Amino acid sequence: MALRRFADWFSTPKSSPQIDRQNFVNVQIDAVGVGLAAAAAPFIPVFLTRMGASSWQVGLLSSMPALTGLLLAIPIGRYLERQAKIIPWFSFSRLGVIACYALTGVAGLIIRDQQLLIAAVLAIWALATLPQTILAITFSVVMNAVAGPAGRFELMTRRWSLLGLTTSITVFIIGQLLDNIPPPYNYPTVFLALSIGGLISYYFSSHLRLKDREIPPTTAKEPLSSRIKGYWAEISTEKPFISFLIKRFVYTTGISLALPLFPLFFVNVVKASDSTIAFINTAQVGVMIIGYFFWSQQSRARSSRLVLLWTTFGIGLYPILIAMTRSPSVLVALAGMAGIFQAGLDLVFFDELLRTVPPERSATFVSFAQSVQYIPTILAPLIGTLLSDWIGLPLALVAAGVIRLIGFLLFFIQKDARPGSSQSKPAGAG
Repeated sequence: MALRRFADWFSTPKSSPQIDRQNFVNVQIDAVGVGLAAAAAPFIPVFLTRMGASSWQVGLLSSMPALTGLLLAIPIGRYLERQAKIIPWFSFSRLGVIACYALTGVAGLIIRDQQLLIAAVLAIWALATLPQTILAITFSVVMNAVAGPAGRFELMTRRWSLLGLTTSITVFIIGQLLDNIPPPYNYPTVFLALSIGGLISYYFSSHLRLKDREIPPTTAKEPLSSRIKGYWAEISTEKPFISFLIKRFVYTTGISLALPLFPLFFVNVVKASDSTIAFINTAQVGVMIIGYFFWSQQSRARSSRLVLLWTTFGIGLYPILIAMTRSPSVLVALAGMAGIFQAGLDLVFFDELLRTVPPERSATFVSFAQSVQYIPTILAPLIGTLLSDWIGLPLALVAAGVIRLIGFLLFFIQKDARPGSSQSKPAGAG
Protein backbone atom coordinates (compact mmCIF):
# COMPACT_ATOMS: atom_id res chain seq x y z
CA MET A 1 0.00 0.00 0.00
CA ALA A 2 2.82 2.44 0.93
CA LEU A 3 4.66 1.68 -2.32
CA ARG A 4 1.48 2.25 -4.30
CA ARG A 5 0.90 5.63 -2.64
CA PHE A 6 4.51 6.59 -3.36
CA ALA A 7 4.03 5.61 -7.01
CA ASP A 8 0.79 7.62 -7.14
CA TRP A 9 2.78 10.68 -6.05
CA PHE A 10 4.65 10.54 -9.37
CA SER A 11 1.64 9.54 -11.49
CA THR A 12 0.18 12.01 -13.95
CA PRO A 13 -2.43 14.31 -12.29
CA LYS A 14 -5.96 13.07 -12.95
CA SER A 15 -7.12 16.65 -13.54
CA SER A 16 -4.79 17.00 -16.55
CA PRO A 17 -4.07 13.63 -18.23
CA GLN A 18 -2.46 15.38 -21.21
CA ILE A 19 0.63 16.12 -19.06
CA ASP A 20 3.68 14.18 -20.23
CA ARG A 21 4.48 11.72 -17.42
CA GLN A 22 8.26 12.05 -17.74
CA ASN A 23 7.99 15.83 -17.49
CA PHE A 24 5.84 15.40 -14.40
CA VAL A 25 8.39 13.06 -12.77
CA ASN A 26 11.28 15.40 -13.63
CA VAL A 27 9.42 18.33 -12.06
CA GLN A 28 8.97 16.35 -8.83
CA ILE A 29 12.59 15.14 -8.58
CA ASP A 30 13.77 18.66 -9.39
CA ALA A 31 11.76 19.71 -6.32
CA VAL A 32 13.88 17.38 -4.15
CA GLY A 33 17.06 19.15 -5.29
CA VAL A 34 15.49 22.55 -4.74
CA GLY A 35 14.24 21.43 -1.32
CA LEU A 36 17.73 20.46 -0.22
CA ALA A 37 19.16 23.84 -1.19
CA ALA A 38 16.13 25.77 0.09
CA ALA A 39 16.79 24.41 3.56
CA ALA A 40 19.82 26.73 3.70
CA ALA A 41 17.84 29.87 2.80
CA PRO A 42 16.44 30.75 6.26
CA PHE A 43 19.90 30.38 7.78
CA ILE A 44 21.61 32.99 5.57
CA PRO A 45 20.14 35.96 7.51
CA VAL A 46 20.70 34.08 10.80
CA PHE A 47 24.35 33.58 9.80
CA LEU A 48 24.72 37.30 9.06
CA THR A 49 23.03 38.24 12.34
CA ARG A 50 25.37 35.98 14.34
CA MET A 51 28.33 37.53 12.49
CA GLY A 52 27.26 40.93 13.83
CA ALA A 53 25.47 42.28 10.75
CA SER A 54 23.29 45.34 11.35
CA SER A 55 19.53 45.21 10.85
CA TRP A 56 20.05 47.32 7.71
CA GLN A 57 22.46 44.74 6.26
CA VAL A 58 20.02 41.91 7.00
CA GLY A 59 17.28 43.92 5.29
CA LEU A 60 19.57 44.51 2.32
CA LEU A 61 19.79 40.73 1.82
CA SER A 62 16.04 40.68 1.15
CA SER A 63 16.01 43.85 -0.96
CA MET A 64 18.85 43.18 -3.42
CA PRO A 65 17.10 40.53 -5.58
CA ALA A 66 14.09 42.81 -5.91
CA LEU A 67 16.22 45.79 -7.00
CA THR A 68 17.78 43.78 -9.82
CA GLY A 69 14.40 42.37 -10.72
CA LEU A 70 12.80 45.80 -10.90
CA LEU A 71 15.50 47.02 -13.26
CA LEU A 72 15.75 43.94 -15.44
CA ALA A 73 12.56 41.84 -15.21
CA ILE A 74 10.72 43.52 -18.07
CA PRO A 75 13.63 43.54 -20.59
CA ILE A 76 14.51 39.97 -19.58
CA GLY A 77 10.86 38.95 -19.98
CA ARG A 78 10.70 40.52 -23.44
CA TYR A 79 13.93 38.78 -24.39
CA LEU A 80 12.76 35.39 -23.08
CA GLU A 81 9.49 35.75 -24.97
CA ARG A 82 11.54 35.57 -28.16
CA GLN A 83 13.33 32.36 -27.14
CA ALA A 84 11.88 29.18 -28.62
CA LYS A 85 13.56 27.01 -25.95
CA ILE A 86 12.88 28.18 -22.39
CA ILE A 87 14.17 25.13 -20.47
CA PRO A 88 17.92 25.96 -20.69
CA TRP A 89 17.23 29.39 -19.19
CA PHE A 90 15.18 27.80 -16.40
CA SER A 91 17.71 25.10 -15.46
CA PHE A 92 20.85 27.27 -15.70
CA SER A 93 19.31 30.08 -13.67
CA ARG A 94 18.33 27.62 -10.93
CA LEU A 95 21.88 26.25 -10.87
CA GLY A 96 23.28 29.78 -10.68
CA VAL A 97 21.18 30.68 -7.66
CA ILE A 98 21.98 27.50 -5.73
CA ALA A 99 25.70 27.84 -6.52
CA CYS A 100 25.68 30.96 -4.37
CA TYR A 101 25.12 28.79 -1.27
CA ALA A 102 28.38 27.03 -2.10
CA LEU A 103 30.14 30.37 -2.59
CA THR A 104 28.78 31.54 0.78
CA GLY A 105 30.22 28.40 2.38
CA VAL A 106 33.62 28.95 0.77
CA ALA A 107 33.65 32.58 1.93
CA GLY A 108 32.83 31.47 5.47
CA LEU A 109 35.78 29.06 5.47
CA ILE A 110 38.44 31.40 4.12
CA ILE A 111 37.48 34.86 5.49
CA ARG A 112 38.12 35.36 9.19
CA ASP A 113 37.34 39.07 9.55
CA GLN A 114 33.62 39.27 10.38
CA GLN A 115 32.89 42.61 8.69
CA LEU A 116 34.72 41.52 5.55
CA LEU A 117 32.78 38.23 5.60
CA ILE A 118 29.46 40.09 5.89
CA ALA A 119 30.43 42.24 2.90
CA ALA A 120 31.49 39.15 0.91
CA VAL A 121 28.20 37.33 1.60
CA LEU A 122 26.20 40.38 0.57
CA ALA A 123 28.29 40.66 -2.62
CA ILE A 124 27.67 36.98 -3.44
CA TRP A 125 23.93 37.38 -3.09
CA ALA A 126 24.06 40.59 -5.09
CA LEU A 127 25.51 38.51 -7.94
CA ALA A 128 22.76 35.93 -7.41
CA THR A 129 20.09 38.49 -8.22
CA LEU A 130 20.50 38.12 -11.99
CA PRO A 131 19.78 34.36 -12.14
CA GLN A 132 17.08 34.89 -9.50
CA THR A 133 15.32 37.33 -11.82
CA ILE A 134 15.51 34.94 -14.78
CA LEU A 135 14.30 32.08 -12.57
CA ALA A 136 11.34 34.06 -11.24
CA ILE A 137 10.08 34.58 -14.79
CA THR A 138 10.89 31.20 -16.30
CA PHE A 139 9.47 29.23 -13.36
CA SER A 140 5.90 30.38 -13.94
CA VAL A 141 6.23 29.97 -17.70
CA VAL A 142 7.68 26.44 -17.45
CA MET A 143 5.26 25.17 -14.80
CA ASN A 144 2.31 26.53 -16.75
CA ALA A 145 3.58 24.83 -19.92
CA VAL A 146 4.08 21.52 -18.11
CA ALA A 147 0.68 21.46 -16.38
CA GLY A 148 -1.68 23.57 -18.47
CA PRO A 149 -4.63 25.45 -16.89
CA ALA A 150 -6.38 22.25 -15.76
CA GLY A 151 -3.36 20.78 -13.98
CA ARG A 152 -1.70 23.74 -12.24
CA PHE A 153 -3.24 23.26 -8.79
CA GLU A 154 -2.53 19.53 -8.69
CA LEU A 155 0.98 19.73 -10.18
CA MET A 156 2.08 22.48 -7.81
CA THR A 157 0.41 20.80 -4.84
CA ARG A 158 2.53 17.68 -5.38
CA ARG A 159 5.69 19.60 -6.27
CA TRP A 160 5.56 21.97 -3.31
CA SER A 161 4.56 19.18 -0.93
CA LEU A 162 7.59 17.13 -1.96
CA LEU A 163 9.78 20.24 -1.78
CA GLY A 164 8.39 21.03 1.67
CA LEU A 165 8.96 17.49 2.92
CA THR A 166 12.57 17.57 1.73
CA THR A 167 13.18 21.01 3.19
CA SER A 168 11.56 20.30 6.57
CA ILE A 169 13.59 17.13 7.13
CA THR A 170 16.78 18.86 6.00
CA VAL A 171 16.16 21.95 8.16
CA PHE A 172 15.70 19.75 11.22
CA ILE A 173 19.03 18.01 10.53
CA ILE A 174 20.72 21.38 9.92
CA GLY A 175 19.64 22.62 13.34
CA GLN A 176 21.36 19.70 15.03
CA LEU A 177 24.51 20.09 12.91
CA LEU A 178 24.84 23.81 13.58
CA ASP A 179 24.70 23.24 17.34
CA ASN A 180 27.23 20.38 17.21
CA ILE A 181 29.79 21.50 14.61
CA PRO A 182 32.08 24.09 16.23
CA PRO A 183 32.07 27.60 14.78
CA PRO A 184 33.28 29.06 12.49
CA TYR A 185 32.96 25.83 10.46
CA ASN A 186 29.30 25.02 11.17
CA TYR A 187 27.50 27.39 8.80
CA PRO A 188 30.02 27.12 5.91
CA THR A 189 29.95 23.31 6.09
CA VAL A 190 26.16 23.24 5.94
CA PHE A 191 25.98 25.69 3.02
CA LEU A 192 28.51 23.70 1.01
CA ALA A 193 26.78 20.37 1.69
CA LEU A 194 23.32 21.63 0.70
CA SER A 195 24.51 23.13 -2.57
CA ILE A 196 24.55 19.56 -3.96
CA GLY A 197 20.83 20.14 -4.43
CA GLY A 198 21.72 22.44 -7.31
CA LEU A 199 23.23 19.59 -9.31
CA ILE A 200 20.15 17.41 -8.73
CA SER A 201 17.86 20.26 -9.74
CA TYR A 202 19.89 21.12 -12.84
CA TYR A 203 20.01 17.54 -14.12
CA PHE A 204 16.28 16.87 -13.89
CA SER A 205 15.05 20.34 -14.84
CA SER A 206 17.30 20.37 -17.92
CA HIS A 207 15.66 17.10 -19.05
CA LEU A 208 12.17 18.60 -19.24
CA ARG A 209 10.83 18.37 -22.76
CA LEU A 210 8.51 21.10 -23.98
CA LYS A 211 7.47 22.09 -27.47
CA ASP A 212 9.38 25.03 -28.88
CA ARG A 213 7.48 28.21 -28.16
CA GLU A 214 6.04 30.27 -31.00
CA ILE A 215 8.04 33.46 -31.38
CA PRO A 216 6.03 36.63 -32.08
CA PRO A 217 6.83 38.22 -35.43
CA THR A 218 9.57 40.83 -35.40
CA THR A 219 8.30 44.36 -35.71
CA ALA A 220 10.13 47.46 -36.87
CA LYS A 221 12.05 49.21 -34.11
CA GLU A 222 10.16 52.09 -32.55
CA PRO A 223 11.36 54.91 -30.31
CA LEU A 224 11.65 53.90 -26.65
CA SER A 225 8.77 56.19 -25.63
CA SER A 226 6.49 54.58 -28.22
CA ARG A 227 7.49 51.06 -27.09
CA ILE A 228 6.74 51.96 -23.46
CA LYS A 229 3.34 53.41 -24.39
CA GLY A 230 2.50 50.35 -26.48
CA TYR A 231 3.64 48.03 -23.73
CA TRP A 232 1.50 49.81 -21.14
CA ALA A 233 -1.49 49.93 -23.49
CA GLU A 234 -1.25 46.17 -23.92
CA ILE A 235 -0.95 45.53 -20.16
CA SER A 236 -3.61 48.01 -19.05
CA THR A 237 -6.36 46.41 -21.15
CA GLU A 238 -6.24 43.33 -18.92
CA LYS A 239 -8.32 44.73 -16.03
CA PRO A 240 -8.41 41.53 -13.90
CA PHE A 241 -4.61 41.36 -14.19
CA ILE A 242 -4.15 44.96 -13.01
CA SER A 243 -6.69 44.53 -10.19
CA PHE A 244 -4.91 41.45 -8.88
CA LEU A 245 -1.51 43.16 -9.04
CA ILE A 246 -2.69 46.14 -6.98
CA LYS A 247 -4.07 43.95 -4.21
CA ARG A 248 -1.03 41.67 -4.23
CA PHE A 249 1.21 44.77 -4.08
CA VAL A 250 -0.32 45.81 -0.75
CA TYR A 251 -0.15 42.29 0.64
CA THR A 252 3.44 41.78 -0.52
CA THR A 253 4.41 44.99 1.27
CA GLY A 254 3.30 43.43 4.55
CA ILE A 255 5.06 40.16 3.71
CA SER A 256 8.34 41.85 2.78
CA LEU A 257 8.30 44.23 5.75
CA ALA A 258 8.51 41.27 8.13
CA LEU A 259 11.08 39.18 6.24
CA PRO A 260 14.25 40.53 7.90
CA LEU A 261 12.46 41.03 11.22
CA PHE A 262 11.83 37.34 11.96
CA PRO A 263 15.52 36.24 12.18
CA LEU A 264 16.39 39.43 14.07
CA PHE A 265 13.52 38.78 16.50
CA PHE A 266 14.45 35.13 17.03
CA VAL A 267 18.15 35.88 17.62
CA ASN A 268 18.08 39.25 19.43
CA VAL A 269 14.77 39.16 21.35
CA VAL A 270 13.97 35.49 21.93
CA LYS A 271 17.70 34.53 22.13
CA ALA A 272 16.87 31.30 20.31
CA SER A 273 19.54 28.69 19.58
CA ASP A 274 20.18 27.40 16.05
CA SER A 275 18.31 24.20 16.84
CA THR A 276 15.29 26.19 18.06
CA ILE A 277 15.29 28.28 14.88
CA ALA A 278 15.52 25.04 12.92
CA PHE A 279 12.48 23.68 14.80
CA ILE A 280 10.53 26.85 13.94
CA ASN A 281 11.38 26.55 10.24
CA THR A 282 10.78 22.78 10.24
CA ALA A 283 7.34 23.26 11.76
CA GLN A 284 6.37 25.87 9.20
CA VAL A 285 7.68 24.03 6.14
CA GLY A 286 6.65 20.56 7.32
CA VAL A 287 3.03 21.50 7.98
CA MET A 288 2.84 23.13 4.54
CA ILE A 289 2.76 19.61 3.06
CA ILE A 290 -0.63 19.04 4.69
CA GLY A 291 -1.69 22.54 3.69
CA TYR A 292 -1.04 22.01 -0.01
CA PHE A 293 -3.37 19.01 -0.18
CA PHE A 294 -5.97 20.62 2.10
CA TRP A 295 -6.22 23.85 0.10
CA SER A 296 -6.11 22.02 -3.23
CA GLN A 297 -9.19 20.04 -2.12
CA GLN A 298 -10.88 23.19 -0.83
CA SER A 299 -10.32 24.90 -4.17
CA ARG A 300 -11.97 22.04 -6.05
CA ALA A 301 -14.82 21.57 -3.55
CA ARG A 302 -15.55 25.25 -2.95
CA SER A 303 -13.66 28.01 -4.79
CA SER A 304 -10.25 29.59 -5.15
CA ARG A 305 -11.72 32.80 -3.68
CA LEU A 306 -12.35 31.01 -0.38
CA VAL A 307 -8.73 29.82 -0.36
CA LEU A 308 -7.54 33.36 -1.12
CA LEU A 309 -9.50 34.91 1.74
CA TRP A 310 -8.67 32.35 4.41
CA THR A 311 -4.97 32.27 3.60
CA THR A 312 -4.46 36.03 3.36
CA PHE A 313 -6.23 36.43 6.71
CA GLY A 314 -4.24 33.66 8.42
CA ILE A 315 -0.85 34.89 7.21
CA GLY A 316 -1.89 38.42 8.14
CA LEU A 317 -2.24 37.43 11.80
CA TYR A 318 1.07 35.56 11.95
CA PRO A 319 3.57 38.41 12.64
CA ILE A 320 1.17 39.96 15.17
CA LEU A 321 0.97 36.71 17.13
CA ILE A 322 4.75 36.19 16.89
CA ALA A 323 5.33 39.64 18.40
CA MET A 324 3.24 38.69 21.44
CA THR A 325 5.32 35.71 22.62
CA ARG A 326 8.84 34.83 23.72
CA SER A 327 8.21 31.11 24.27
CA PRO A 328 10.07 28.85 21.81
CA SER A 329 7.33 26.21 21.99
CA VAL A 330 4.63 28.78 21.18
CA LEU A 331 6.76 30.11 18.32
CA VAL A 332 6.99 26.59 16.90
CA ALA A 333 3.21 26.15 17.17
CA LEU A 334 2.57 29.50 15.48
CA ALA A 335 5.00 28.59 12.71
CA GLY A 336 3.03 25.40 12.12
CA MET A 337 -0.19 27.41 11.91
CA ALA A 338 1.43 29.80 9.43
CA GLY A 339 2.62 26.87 7.34
CA ILE A 340 -0.96 25.71 6.76
CA PHE A 341 -2.01 29.13 5.48
CA GLN A 342 1.24 29.78 3.58
CA ALA A 343 0.70 26.64 1.52
CA GLY A 344 -2.68 27.88 0.33
CA LEU A 345 -1.28 31.35 -0.35
CA ASP A 346 1.48 29.91 -2.55
CA LEU A 347 -1.03 27.91 -4.57
CA VAL A 348 -3.69 30.57 -4.96
CA PHE A 349 -1.34 33.47 -5.78
CA PHE A 350 0.36 31.34 -8.45
CA ASP A 351 -2.95 30.31 -9.99
CA GLU A 352 -4.70 33.68 -9.67
CA LEU A 353 -1.84 35.38 -11.52
CA LEU A 354 -1.76 32.88 -14.38
CA ARG A 355 -5.55 32.95 -14.78
CA THR A 356 -5.33 36.68 -15.59
CA VAL A 357 -2.43 36.34 -18.06
CA PRO A 358 -2.90 35.82 -21.84
CA PRO A 359 -1.15 32.45 -22.46
CA GLU A 360 0.58 33.60 -25.64
CA ARG A 361 2.13 36.59 -23.81
CA SER A 362 2.91 34.86 -20.52
CA ALA A 363 6.61 35.82 -20.33
CA THR A 364 5.85 39.53 -20.83
CA PHE A 365 2.93 39.65 -18.40
CA VAL A 366 4.70 37.56 -15.75
CA SER A 367 7.79 39.77 -16.01
CA PHE A 368 5.61 42.86 -15.53
CA ALA A 369 3.94 41.25 -12.53
CA GLN A 370 7.35 40.42 -11.08
CA SER A 371 8.50 44.02 -11.62
CA VAL A 372 5.50 45.39 -9.73
CA GLN A 373 6.06 42.92 -6.91
CA TYR A 374 9.73 43.91 -6.70
CA ILE A 375 8.90 47.48 -5.65
CA PRO A 376 7.65 46.59 -2.15
CA THR A 377 10.23 43.80 -1.94
CA ILE A 378 12.99 46.40 -2.35
CA LEU A 379 11.65 49.04 -0.02
CA ALA A 380 9.67 47.19 2.64
CA PRO A 381 12.54 45.12 4.17
CA LEU A 382 14.66 48.27 4.57
CA ILE A 383 11.71 50.21 5.97
CA GLY A 384 11.01 47.31 8.31
CA THR A 385 14.53 47.34 9.74
CA LEU A 386 14.46 51.13 10.15
CA LEU A 387 11.07 50.83 11.83
CA SER A 388 12.40 48.16 14.19
CA ASP A 389 15.29 50.44 15.20
CA TRP A 390 12.76 53.20 15.91
CA ILE A 391 9.87 51.42 17.67
CA GLY A 392 11.37 47.99 18.40
CA LEU A 393 11.09 44.60 16.72
CA PRO A 394 7.74 43.53 18.28
CA LEU A 395 5.87 46.66 17.18
CA ALA A 396 7.47 46.52 13.73
CA LEU A 397 6.13 42.97 13.36
CA VAL A 398 2.66 44.19 14.39
CA ALA A 399 2.87 46.90 11.71
CA ALA A 400 3.70 44.26 9.09
CA GLY A 401 0.67 42.24 10.18
CA VAL A 402 -1.63 45.25 9.94
CA ILE A 403 -0.53 45.93 6.34
CA ARG A 404 -1.19 42.28 5.46
CA LEU A 405 -4.69 42.51 6.95
CA ILE A 406 -5.37 45.62 4.85
CA GLY A 407 -4.42 43.52 1.82
CA PHE A 408 -6.84 40.84 3.02
CA LEU A 409 -9.63 43.42 3.20
CA LEU A 410 -8.92 44.51 -0.38
CA PHE A 411 -9.30 40.90 -1.56
CA PHE A 412 -12.41 40.51 0.61
CA ILE A 413 -14.28 43.49 -0.89
CA GLN A 414 -13.34 42.79 -4.52
CA LYS A 415 -16.03 41.79 -7.00
CA ASP A 416 -14.97 38.49 -8.59
CA ALA A 417 -15.06 39.34 -12.27
CA ARG A 418 -12.06 37.30 -13.31
CA PRO A 419 -12.09 35.01 -16.32
CA GLY A 420 -12.03 31.27 -15.84
CA SER A 421 -13.50 28.93 -13.27
CA SER A 422 -12.05 27.76 -9.98
CA GLN A 423 -12.77 24.22 -11.16
CA SER A 424 -10.47 24.58 -14.15
CA LYS A 425 -7.60 24.42 -12.37
CA PRO A 426 -3.10 27.20 -7.91
CA ALA A 427 3.95 33.37 -3.48
CA GLY A 428 8.69 33.18 -4.58
CA ALA A 429 10.14 30.18 -7.54
CA GLY A 430 9.95 26.83 -5.88
